Amino acid sequence: MNTGIRRRELLISGAAAIALSVCRDVAFADVVTASPHTRALYDAAKKEGEFTWYTSHSDDTTAQAVAHGFESAWPGIRANVVRTTAQVAFQRVAEELKAGAVQVDVLSSTDIGHYVYLKEHKALAQYTPENDGKVLGLYQHYDPEGYYFVTSAGLIGMVHNPSRLKSADAPRNWTDLTAPKWKDGIALGHPGFSGYVGTWAVMMRKLYGWQYFDGLAKNNPQIGRSINDAITMINVGERLIAGTALLATAAESRQKGNPLAMIYPIDGTVLILAPSGILKDSRHPNAARLFMEYLLSVEASKIWVEHFFESIRPEVPAAPGVKSASELKVIRPDSDEIVKGIPEVIEQWRNTFGV
Repeated sequence: MNTGIRRRELLISGAAAIALSVCRDVAFADVVTASPHTRALYDAAKKEGEFTWYTSHSDDTTAQAVAHGFESAWPGIRANVVRTTAQVAFQRVAEELKAGAVQVDVLSSTDIGHYVYLKEHKALAQYTPENDGKVLGLYQHYDPEGYYFVTSAGLIGMVHNPSRLKSADAPRNWTDLTAPKWKDGIALGHPGFSGYVGTWAVMMRKLYGWQYFDGLAKNNPQIGRSINDAITMINVGERLIAGTALLATAAESRQKGNPLAMIYPIDGTVLILAPSGILKDSRHPNAARLFMEYLLSVEASKIWVEHFFESIRPEVPAAPGVKSASELKVIRPDSDEIVKGIPEVIEQWRNTFGV
């Protein structure tokens, strides 16, 4: 054998072994520093080997990053990610419950009404993660009885392409979108699919009444499904303004080279608190509990912030280059308003926009 080739093979295999050792050391460090409760969860979860996560908190890129972060921290447990819109995820869960064949272990929706319904129908497992008491106060004890917890937070504003629309000429507040000059220029998500958009619609109705949407309808907005569809429409040049823009998605798209500018409305950027919960009939209950601990961890918060979402841990600073909730005037409906309001605005929306 050629000694040069042999030496190169040894170097490559040695480097691979070192890299693998480093990865194992990092993961092992997480296990060693974990509490006895979490270590016990990990031992039990490894026997289950996997879990399934339905999520509408983010786009697929961010969801996969969170899942990979968990798999690196807790090796031997596979995270099966199903990323879809909130209402589609809930419909899927409802069908699984009806059939008595629950596939999902952890549900992460952007519509708190889903958790209220599932809790009332005794479909959620009661479990309070140790990390719940370590997140920022705004996000603690969302359900005092311990059936669901805030695991992500994001901001809804507006976005435009500054190469097509100068920032000085862009809307400054939500009501500006009803001006006739924006006819055929607005992109929106749909509250019948997106919990983010549903919460935004509840907030706009609370502030301005349904006549606000009557004014929007006159401008013939292009309506997608997911809130992320509005950013796509701006990027491909189909519209000038994303009127419902998840700012984390916009910032990530801008990082990839798309010319996008954020609009933080002076009448308030909408803050969305997005919960997660474990299904009572989870097939992988220990892996599900371990994942809930992870979602509230410093490590997970770092990943969310890397993808421009809000930090829910005090140890993790906001992402550079974007404004965080602490810097802005933020608005949000309360939980009761969301639970009652989203079904109402979905029906009103379809009557007004015809979709």
